[in-house]
Amino acid sequence: MERAVPLAVPLGQTEVFQALQRLHMTIFSQSVSPCGKFLAAGNNYGQIAIFSLSAALSSEAKEESKKPVVTFQAHDGPVYSMVSTDRHLLSAGDGEVKAWLWAEMLKKGCKELWRRQPPYRTSLEVPEINALLLVPKENSLILAGGDCQLHTMDLETGTFTRVLRGHTDYIHCLALRERSPEVLSGGEDGAVRLWDLRTAKEVQTIEVYKHEECSRPHNGRWIGCLATDSDWMVCGGGPALTLWHLRSSTPTTVFPIRAPQKHVTFYQDLVLTAAGNSCRVDVFTNLGYRAFSLSF
Repeated sequence: MERAVPLAVPLGQTEVFQALQRLHMTIFSQSVSPCGKFLAAGNNYGQIAIFSLSAALSSEAKEESKKPVVTFQAHDGPVYSMVSTDRHLLSAGDGEVKAWLWAEMLKKGCKELWRRQPPYRTSLEVPEINALLLVPKENSLILAGGDCQLHTMDLETGTFTRVLRGHTDYIHCLALRERSPEVLSGGEDGAVRLWDLRTAKEVQTIEVYKHEECSRPHNGRWIGCLATDSDWMVCGGGPALTLWHLRSSTPTTVFPIRAPQKHVTFYQDLVLTAAGNSCRVDVFTNLGYRAFSLSF
């Protein structure tokens, strides 16, 4: 995927340059802080912005409340994926994962704690890491992306322990069903695949683009975003952003968003956030109405 790297700009042209950046911005990733009060969003310029959710959701919220508290340069290329532990924000770009302290990110000059690279087939292969997923019971991190595989990393040792194969094209997104325990993955091949972590086997496949309610052939079949809450799943991309009942593999709600989505998140059972080809993060306070947007 093509990189979009910020350039040095004379002071008098800063505002124009920032406006052009926002015009061509894509938000690839987002993650809620452990305390639930902040949202991190990563874009195609390698920047991470931290928003105050508590301020934006307040009854006294102003337009300034929907702007970042802080923005910093995290990667040379796009920030394709992020996930939070109880202390850290993990972010992924081209072939690498970095760790940041949440306590330090609200301060200027935040520095990475560590970085890791999955074992690719050759030293010249640097596929993007499109998705990160924490598995708390294993104390592990699952990574997936341009090599069409799911890699498992032990968070205590930093070593890679398992590879899951089945997708026939790039993997864009991951989600965890903790009760099962199962991992869901979605990708360029248009399928959402369910993996049993106990057996390391694929147990179910949902070909989303084959369902008329959410099919959008003009946008393609790719699955760009995925989230799950127990028996429910939200996914979108080429197909429309749709709420699914997993046990019956049935689409129940199609959201009124025309643009393909890159990321979606359930928040406290009520709020659904969706981000894609713009500088905004849309916030839904119920499953059919967009309440407001956060903006870089």
